[in-house]
Parts: sequence; C-alpha cells; structure tokens
Amino acid sequence: MNLTQDDNTALFRKAWTLYDAISERNCMFHQEIYGHVSGLLQQRHALGPYHLLDLGCGNARFLAPCLQAAPPASYDGVDLSASALDEARAYLKDIANTALHHKDMLQAVEDTDSAFDVIFSGFALHHLDAAGKQRFVTACAERLAPGGQFILVDVVREEGQTREQYLDGYLNFMRTQWTGVLPEHLEEACAHVSAYDFPETLADLTHMAKQAALSEPQIIGQYQQHYILRFTA
Repeated sequence: MNLTQDDNTALFRKAWTLYDAISERNCMFHQEIYGHVSGLLQQRHALGPYHLLDLGCGNARFLAPCLQAAPPASYDGVDLSASALDEARAYLKDIANTALHHKDMLQAVEDTDSAFDVIFSGFALHHLDAAGKQRFVTACAERLAPGGQFILVDVVREEGQTREQYLDGYLNFMRTQWTGVLPEHLEEACAHVSAYDFPETLADLTHMAKQAALSEPQIIGQYQQHYILRFTA
C-alpha cells in the first residue's frame, strides 16, 4: 500500500482525535509503555546532554512527562496533524529548546542534516508499507549520533502470521477489551485499523535494522501486540 502525501495528511487529521481519546483510556497500554520509555530516557540523560527527534509525535501528551523527568538538550517533534501539534505546544511548554514540524515523518528524517542521540517513534511506523519502513529505519540510522539509539513503540505481528490473521486478532482484542469506548468510536477505530495498519514481524524489523547497520532490536517491554524496542547505532 502506498499513501500519497495528501492521503497521509487526510488520514492523520481524521484519526488524531479518536486515537487520543482511545489512548487516554489506556486501551493500548500507553501508561505501561511510557513507563519503560521514561526509564530509557532517564538512563540516557544520566550519561549527559542528549538531542531527541520524535517522529509522529502527535500531541506528545505521553512523552512530555518522560521529557520532564529526563530533559533533553533539544527536542524536535514531527507530525502530520496540525491540531495535534497545537496541543503538543501546551504539553511541552515546560521543555526547553523544543521545535515542532508539520511534516511527513519519513520526509522529515530523510531531509534533516542534524544528528540525534535518541530518535523516538510511537505507533506510527506500522502505517508505512515495507519499502517505506526500510527507508525510515535506514534514515533513522543515518541520523543517529555514534552510540545513539532508536526507540520504537509499535504493534508487531507474530512470526508466520499474515496481516489478515493479525487483523482478526487485533480487531477481536479491540471489540472485547476496549470497554468504555463509545460503540461508534470503536467501529471507526476498527475501520481505521483494517484500512491502514500494516505491522511487520519482529524478524522483519530485525532484518530492516541489519540492512540499516543498526543492532538487533532489544525488547524493552511487550504488552500483547504492543512492543517497546530499542535499536542502537
């Protein structure tokens, strides 16, 4: 599947508010996941100043507390949703040296000449096709400073599992576990996942990392299909 820039922009404008409401209910284990992310950033902060690039940052509501606990020397956030970036400004108001960019995340990381100690991406990579994911991982590797790390939070298919089998399982998880979500919102979310989610297996991601000269992924945490992975340069 190849989405054009206009397709991507429309997708994220439409999906943002719904995603934010669902994540607020912890349907996708954001509280647990960002506990791990906070720990990783605190470890990096203890080593000295670091520069962080957040690709597909949304409104940064979950990452902002992590940044407060481990303030980066600079923070750059990239997202296609202008409304999400507007909200991010409020969540990041206490973080110094922040810059927000209304741009496609793949284009942004390929275009920048800056180097980063940490590149983070949360629940965004699975929207790209396989070729786009490889470009993304390769570009991240090229933008990491020596010893830098790429922290990826995303959904992952089981080995040998087709996309259709993954979707069957994930949609069942949504419909049985996402209690408290309004029925019309749940169905909209299910339709979004069916149309736009293209997760890879851990073996696929490992191969992409190898092609990009990154380390094999370290599994920092896993909550059903939701993984926290760390790759190092």
